[in-house]
Amino acid sequence: MTNLSKAAAAEDDGIASGSSVSRKLALLFAATCGLAVANIYYAQPLLDVLSKEFAMANSTIGIITTATQICYALGLLLLVPLGDLLNQRRLIVGQMLLSVAALVVVGTASSAAVLIAGIAAVGLLAVIVQTIVAFAATLAAPSERGRVIGLVTSGVVIGILLARTVAGILTDLAGWRSVYLASAAMTLLMASILLRALPNRSRVITDLTYSHLIRSVILLFAQEKVLRVRGVLGLLIFAAFSILWTSLVLPLSSPPFSLSHSAIGAFGLAGAAGALAAAGAGRLADRGLGQRTTGWALFLLLASWLPMSLMSQTLWGLIVGVILLDFAVQAVHVTNQSLILSVRPEARSRLTAAYMMFYSFGSAAGAIAATLTYSHAGWIGVCWLGALVSAVALLFWIRTRRIV
Repeated sequence: MTNLSKAAAAEDDGIASGSSVSRKLALLFAATCGLAVANIYYAQPLLDVLSKEFAMANSTIGIITTATQICYALGLLLLVPLGDLLNQRRLIVGQMLLSVAALVVVGTASSAAVLIAGIAAVGLLAVIVQTIVAFAATLAAPSERGRVIGLVTSGVVIGILLARTVAGILTDLAGWRSVYLASAAMTLLMASILLRALPNRSRVITDLTYSHLIRSVILLFAQEKVLRVRGVLGLLIFAAFSILWTSLVLPLSSPPFSLSHSAIGAFGLAGAAGALAAAGAGRLADRGLGQRTTGWALFLLLASWLPMSLMSQTLWGLIVGVILLDFAVQAVHVTNQSLILSVRPEARSRLTAAYMMFYSFGSAAGAIAATLTYSHAGWIGVCWLGALVSAVALLFWIRTRRIV
């Protein structure tokens, strides 16, 4: 670590030790994150209608989700590290304004190529979520960092899940394009609120150039064992998450269910309940119980696929499974971030970017695997795939729990 980096770390620790993030500011962070991350998940409950409008087969429609996640990963590498170099307030507001333009492109797309290009831009810019998480962690005192991260991250997971509900309702009322145009308007409104509400923290001038900043993200993988271990867990849990939510619309929109988009989106409410229940995982991490929380959550993740496999007999099984899965994913995710962001105070944006790259690759792989599996083996095949990925996550944690 250079002397200037050490100075930056000392400044961050000094600010954090004497600061406290108010509940009002934490909730604003959470709401912003929820709105931003929802933009990359609106398409999932709309895959059937997008498939019909743009003449894309069910076996390949998952490319929309995959393209979004791949570009999200690029944004993590290229944009999020800027939070360790630039004024975070201006960075956040600027990315939100660019997101408005990308959402308008999606909402007015006239061809599959334009749709995918717009969706890709939305994914690239949605990494503003991670800039906000790192900013909140920097502002929080060490004793409350897990709690703050838990509250802000609950907004992320709830945004992911309620995106399906909002998308379903708006699609039934005014067509799928209204989803993205309404989000563009809300994003513009939120950008104006953040411009006034976010603290305008000055940064210590460092000797890092942009190219050095990007290279340092790669170096973090080699230097921090906790990042490698927790990153693999993040990849696996979000692969399982994506396997469920990418494929769920396909059986629910087909006979014998033939549910409307509003009804399909309502399942996101069940997932949101599970996510809210797991918001306390950050407090457990603050108390040194991160490993125990991870173990129990991964066991629940594996168990969630059993009731979901009974969907053809009862939709209640699906609801129970959704609650369990989203509770488990949120608990592990919050614990992962709390542990990782305690390692290097001067590199929180880069640590967040590095960790979330695992998340993005897991989500992309889960999306394409889910649609391919569903086209060949149906819903039961999807449940077996999800259970397999969840079992691998649990076994990996058992093998590594004493390492970090």
